[in-house]
Amino acid sequence: MSYIMPGVTTEMLQKYDVSGPRYTSYPTADRFVEAFTEESYKLALEQRRVAGAALPLSIYVHIPFCESLCFFCACNKIVTKHHERSVEYLRYLSREIDLHVEHLGTGQTISQLHLGGGSPTFFSDDELFELMTMLKRNFVFAPNGEYSIEVDPRTVNEARLQHLSELGFNRLSFGVQDFDPEVQKAVHRIQPAEQVFSLVEAARRLKFESVNVDLIYGLPMQTPESFTRTLAQVVELRPNRIALYGYAHLPERFKPQRRISEYELPAAQDKITMLSNALSAFMNAGYVYVGMDHFALPDDDLAIAKRQGRLHRNFQGYSTQPDCDLISLGVSAIGRVGSTYSQNAKTIEEYYDYLNQGRFPVVRGLALSLDDLVRRAVIMAIMCQGALQYESIELAYMIDFKSYFAKELELLKEQEATGMVELDDTGLQVTDTGWFFVRAVAMLFDRYLQTDRNRARFSKII
Repeated sequence: MSYIMPGVTTEMLQKYDVSGPRYTSYPTADRFVEAFTEESYKLALEQRRVAGAALPLSIYVHIPFCESLCFFCACNKIVTKHHERSVEYLRYLSREIDLHVEHLGTGQTISQLHLGGGSPTFFSDDELFELMTMLKRNFVFAPNGEYSIEVDPRTVNEARLQHLSELGFNRLSFGVQDFDPEVQKAVHRIQPAEQVFSLVEAARRLKFESVNVDLIYGLPMQTPESFTRTLAQVVELRPNRIALYGYAHLPERFKPQRRISEYELPAAQDKITMLSNALSAFMNAGYVYVGMDHFALPDDDLAIAKRQGRLHRNFQGYSTQPDCDLISLGVSAIGRVGSTYSQNAKTIEEYYDYLNQGRFPVVRGLALSLDDLVRRAVIMAIMCQGALQYESIELAYMIDFKSYFAKELELLKEQEATGMVELDDTGLQVTDTGWFFVRAVAMLFDRYLQTDRNRARFSKII
């Protein structure tokens, strides 16, 4: 038996090498229904205007364009070198913003903004300026908010990073995936390590509050040895945050992945070795394991929020911002308002068509039932705080916890026996060991998974 760190063994990593939701929401997006329409979304916005207008908002903007195709990608994107397409897209984003202001009123405060994609830096400096001007004209940006943008290192230089800083962005996320040239070639994403190092140094000079680096293990041509070299380079780079994802090969769902030969993918045991090596490398380098594939330096806001029990979770992952409504703009974007979730049209043609009619481009979503709300509160407490007090759920939802979740508590006893959780009469606590497998704990409370064992559509939980 080999130990990765106290309590975590390679055997445990193998046991929990199973698929499951990431719980950026509960219920998960695969449960959304087309019966949730634009009218349902309007009602949710009106209810917020009446009852919750004083609460801050989070805004997500999806920019789908990329200049080249990354074969591993599972995002909703449009690969094109025609940059004039972004001019038209901006025009429609403006219409969608206007529709929201019409129903919410002007001057709503936002404490969090995230630009994702695709590649948001496909937009030119002028287009990014125009987008931010639109948002600032209609919303009030809180002074201590998180304003982040995903950056393709191949599309920026120091001057562009300075422009992002001047626009108000205070957090950057660089897509790295792997520094190995053979792996980069296999996934069609060539970007020298020197380029990323130079950009991170520039970001520090420009006083960005946090720099994140995304990595993926399990890519074609990766080996434990090659990935160990990448890990050493990332430790040397020392970003404030690291997101480490396991590659999920689902070519039947994501067309770009059909360009990847299954024969070039690492064996399951090699993936587990890569993960265990990464856990050791980052923890030994002083990073805090925030949870769910995320690491942060001890003085980063995310690590501080974890220590203080202030972590929250939304569609962009872990956040330090209080739980709040999320307005999502752009094709395929997913939002949350009150006790509802909604998703925009997934094709740009349908997205444009709705807005041409003066309608919100919402095509599906979900109005949560009381059971959904109870289970969401439980799952998010587990995912964010790693702890749950039964009384807090009982008082909030007027239930008897032990009766309501009798079956789940029996299953938890099995996890208690393996050192994943600690149980007593008042609540549960995820152990330090269990925190590395926190999705497995949360999954026990997922009513939909209890009746649906087809989990292949989800990523692996480690």
